[in-house]
Amino acid sequence: MFRAFIHSRGLLGLLLHGLLLLCLLLGTHASAAEQRVALVIGNSGYTDKPLRNPVNDAADIAAALKRVGFEVMERKNRTADQLRGDLSDFQDKLRPGAVGLFYFAGHGVQAGRGQNYLLPVGVAYKRERDAESYGLEVGTVLRRMEDSGAALSLVILDACRDSPLPAEGRSTASRGLGRMEAPSGSMIAFATAPGSVADDNTSGRNGLYTQHLLAAIETPGMRLEDVFKRVRRG
Repeated sequence: MFRAFIHSRGLLGLLLHGLLLLCLLLGTHASAAEQRVALVIGNSGYTDKPLRNPVNDAADIAAALKRVGFEVMERKNRTADQLRGDLSDFQDKLRPGAVGLFYFAGHGVQAGRGQNYLLPVGVAYKRERDAESYGLEVGTVLRRMEDSGAALSLVILDACRDSPLPAEGRSTASRGLGRMEAPSGSMIAFATAPGSVADDNTSGRNGLYTQHLLAAIETPGMRLEDVFKRVRRG
């Protein structure tokens, strides 16, 4: 269930490259002078199809990032206006040359013309196009990070859980997120393959993706290949 897609190499290369970036970002040998800022969001309290674990996922990811030197903006159960405000505040904090990390756990869908949207809480979704009206488009997140002048932008989306939106026509909105091209200096990691649905892991504290991500990145002394094997097994 854990796969990272960065676009431009074979699957194994993509996975290894993504995990290498994570290790570099989260490793203890990063320069102390390097600014590292993360916006971590967990949305659980949806009117339809509420989720158990995203708020836990956000809390645990935020704590892990703080331990390795990130300034973390931790946010939970955000409405549409709050999501947009959070993104603006995040962009304001990022200075040129910084490392920026955006993490979202919650509902995410592909809607409209194949664009990916992260869904806020506080909306009674009645139609697929509500995603376009209220959701935060992932491309906007990448553009804001790029506009800030960040040297490296990492977007991690544990947001492929089954959609609360009704499908309209031939849309794929009810089945996860779609493939995206990451701009230069950026990486996008999804919880599962395009068009598939991730596991909220209701028997545990964290969604399945985040559970194994936390275990892998916080295990000291692991070689990259060991991180990859552990996450793949998970």
